[in-house]
Amino acid sequence: MPLADQTPAAATTPTVSVEAQPARAGSGRLLSWLWSGSLIAALTFLVLYPTAMLLVGALTTTNPVVEGYRLSDLSLTSFSEVLANENVYRALANSMLACGGGTALAVAIGLAFAWIVVRTNTPWKGLIASAGMLPLFVPPLVAGVAWSILGSPKTGLLNLILGSMGLDWRVNFYSMPGMIFVFGIYYAPYVYMFTASALRNMDPALEEASEISGAHPVRTLWTVTFPLILPAILSGTLLSFVVMLGIYGIPAVLGQPANISLLTTYIFALTAWSPPLYNTAAAVAVMLMVVTGFLVFLQQRVLSGRSFTTVAGKAFRPRALNLGKWRFFTLGLAMVYLFVVVVLPILALLIAAFRKFLFVRNLASLVDTKQYSWFHFQKLFENSATISSIVNTMKVGVMTAVIGGLLSFAIGYTITRTRAPGRRSIDVISTIPVAIPGLVIGVAYLWAWIDLPGGLYGTLWILALAFVARFIPDTVKALSTSLMQIHKELEEAAWICGRGTLSTIFTIVLPLARPGVVAGMTLLFILSIRELGSSLFLYSSDTMVMAVQLLGFYEGGNLGITAAFSLVQMVLLALLITITNRLSRGASQNGVVRSG
Repeated sequence: MPLADQTPAAATTPTVSVEAQPARAGSGRLLSWLWSGSLIAALTFLVLYPTAMLLVGALTTTNPVVEGYRLSDLSLTSFSEVLANENVYRALANSMLACGGGTALAVAIGLAFAWIVVRTNTPWKGLIASAGMLPLFVPPLVAGVAWSILGSPKTGLLNLILGSMGLDWRVNFYSMPGMIFVFGIYYAPYVYMFTASALRNMDPALEEASEISGAHPVRTLWTVTFPLILPAILSGTLLSFVVMLGIYGIPAVLGQPANISLLTTYIFALTAWSPPLYNTAAAVAVMLMVVTGFLVFLQQRVLSGRSFTTVAGKAFRPRALNLGKWRFFTLGLAMVYLFVVVVLPILALLIAAFRKFLFVRNLASLVDTKQYSWFHFQKLFENSATISSIVNTMKVGVMTAVIGGLLSFAIGYTITRTRAPGRRSIDVISTIPVAIPGLVIGVAYLWAWIDLPGGLYGTLWILALAFVARFIPDTVKALSTSLMQIHKELEEAAWICGRGTLSTIFTIVLPLARPGVVAGMTLLFILSIRELGSSLFLYSSDTMVMAVQLLGFYEGGNLGITAAFSLVQMVLLALLITITNRLSRGASQNGVVRSG
């Protein structure tokens, strides 16, 4: 009978489904563990292992280049020598002074710029905001070279101008104030990025309430506005300070002529001695890593347990304060900053690159066209090492962008979009390089790979892997922001339609997050071109990159070729940024079309 025939079938169908569900659930859990384990293994390879070997290097007494390292030789000798060496304390004090002073100046400039752009009716705010970000893309070594040309006590172009005006006052950027000034003006955009975003998201009703109560606008600024964006100010301050601690280019150019050693230049000097003191360098690098790690921990403690909520459910528009005639004063301040940080250094590099001899007798000689030629550019490109370094840099940039972009997307997706086991550990490990300066990453990779078989050390691959480890926190954060903007219901709709996780990622998530992915990979490419600290210990004669080659030209004493190569590097960066902006806009439009 039909009814009798249908009953057993109806009864057996749920039974099969119920038995299959535990199997699929168990398979899903296994795949989740395998996925998380793969990411943890990759991060261990990139971050934990080199960091552990850095500590081993500081605790041994053998030369890794000649003897390798043996765990039987563990000793605290290197740390005891470091703690007893007054030169280390002097370098630490100089680092704290230079980076602390530079950070204070960066906070003052960045906070002022953020307030001018977001909270006032200053003209040309769009231009100011865009041009103010340009220093982020200037390599620190290039910045140092430009200001050495401008502020050398004997041949500096600024001193030439001051002398022609009949002034006895001279500037000297080969000094602690010179380093503080250059640090401050070039890292102010870090503070601007954090504080401008916070000011845009802050309800202006809080400030209006203060002014209704009779408070002066300046008092409102100091008692209401800045306290409410304190997390952003602290984050920008910490980031600026930590980044400055790991910079080698600026102290090498402006500090060493005046015998001012910072921790970065001191670490490199230890490895340049004969014989190289790799163990002592590792111990100082560990100390630098501990200092930066403590600063990151201190920031979290300061911000924890405090409420800084400024965004509520009610819609609002950021208020633009009417400055009246004073708006032209704020515009003038912005223009002065842009002239100092963008125009002056470029003019200095152009003059040094095209002038046959940098020594300038007077202003008339400065504008004499007979003194200018393409001589330095011809010498630059006649050197085969120049072309080789450009090619190597492009290769490493592509490798870093591809490997780092894929890994960062996988980490960001796992952290923000899944409940995979171990995702908190993945998040923590991927954040560790925030507290490790680039120079320390280079020392860590030196110890990690110099004695292992496989031929990784001395290749472009080790440079790319070091750059990925160095910048993975920045890329993961950028990609995570893009991923969090995608609503979960889009993935759920794909799953309901029968698509698997990988299919959903490739057809839904990745197309929508493509602008962020393109931006993140471009960021990696640009940062790898700029990076000097991590490269200093990992390059070989066959893997010379542009940053190291530029340093070599400078240390060789030829400022003309150095300036010419600096301009080449800046032009390449500008082209990359332009191409990336177009790709990012195209990716954004494609994402909108697909989502529509």
